[in-house]
Parts: sequence; C-alpha cells; structure tokens
Amino acid sequence: MISIPFLITALIVCIIPGTGVIYTLAIALGQGRSPAIAAAFGCTLGVVPHLLAATLGLAAVLHTSALLYQCVKYAGVAYLAYLAWQALKSDGLLAMRGDAPTQPAIAIIRRGALINILNPKLSIFFLALMPPFLSGNASKVTGEMILLGSVFMAITFATFVFYGVFAALARDKVLQNAAIMRWLNRSFAAVFALLGAKLAFER
Repeated sequence: MISIPFLITALIVCIIPGTGVIYTLAIALGQGRSPAIAAAFGCTLGVVPHLLAATLGLAAVLHTSALLYQCVKYAGVAYLAYLAWQALKSDGLLAMRGDAPTQPAIAIIRRGALINILNPKLSIFFLALMPPFLSGNASKVTGEMILLGSVFMAITFATFVFYGVFAALARDKVLQNAAIMRWLNRSFAAVFALLGAKLAFER
C-alpha cells in the first residue's frame, strides 16, 4: 500500500533540483521538448540499478566499502566534469546555439542514465528512504521495495518531464538572444562543476 507520506516525501525529493534536473533543463533549452523527455527518461532509467542494489542489499556493501564507494564516486565526479566542459564548449553536446543539430534520443538517454548510475549516494538514499514505509513483514520486503521504487521512478519521470517541457517553451526566446545563451551555457557548466565538487567531498 502506497502511503500519502511516502508520495509527499518522494515528490519533495524529486522537485529539489539535482544533476538530473539540470541535465534535463540543459537538453530542453538546447534541443527542445522531445529530447527533454528523452533526458528525463534516461535519468529515471539510471535509478534502476540503485533500486535493485538497495533491494538486494548491495547498497549496504557499498556503504561499508570505502574503496568501492570512492571508485563509483570519482567516476561520477569525472563524468560531471565532462558534462561541465560540454556545456562550456561552443560546439559541446550540451551547448546552446541556434544551429545545434538534434542529438539521437539514445545518446541523450544514455548520458542521463549515466548521471544517476554514477551517483553512489542514490543506493544509500533508497536504503534510508524505503524502510520507514515498509509494512515490517519480512516476506514482503522485496515486493514492497520494488513497488515503492517504481512509484518513486514514476514521480521522478513526471517531475523531470514537467521541468523539461516548461523549459522547452522558453527555448525560442532563449535562442534569439546570444547573451542569454552564453550566460546559460556558463551557468550550466558552473552548476555541473559545483555538483561534481560537492560529490567529490561527500563522505
């Protein structure tokens, strides 16, 4: 049974802008609505490995293994730095410009998925978020974890799509102003860099 407190908690977590939201916004402003939906789908897809890890107990291993956690963490830091560079470059994959070619949906989805896959905090987050909303019946834990995780993913996708579609509506005005495009490119690059730095100092 999905409780109202869980839905509220999941919605609050999803609304707070993180790397997935920033990536979706960048794609929406640079590519349009359909690519933004692909970005939202990719970011949501990247949640699956963490949900499975938490369900199977692997998140506990990640939490107790400093070496494993650090390996995944710094892979994530490097990827965020790469995205920051791509946003900053005039011909980068995330750079906004009027003549930018539409990227294949599979590439957008793959990058979105990697953003979340390479964030080790998500597994631990699921391990911390889910238990308070479980029934306490040991025989139902796996099914309940998968159900709660699936609902969380649905909320994630819907929230990211909302962000992306809203940003896509402003795309034409943004592309008409070179100064705004430069400012947004630099801002997205700075945000990805800051999120990478924040992840690097996570313990």
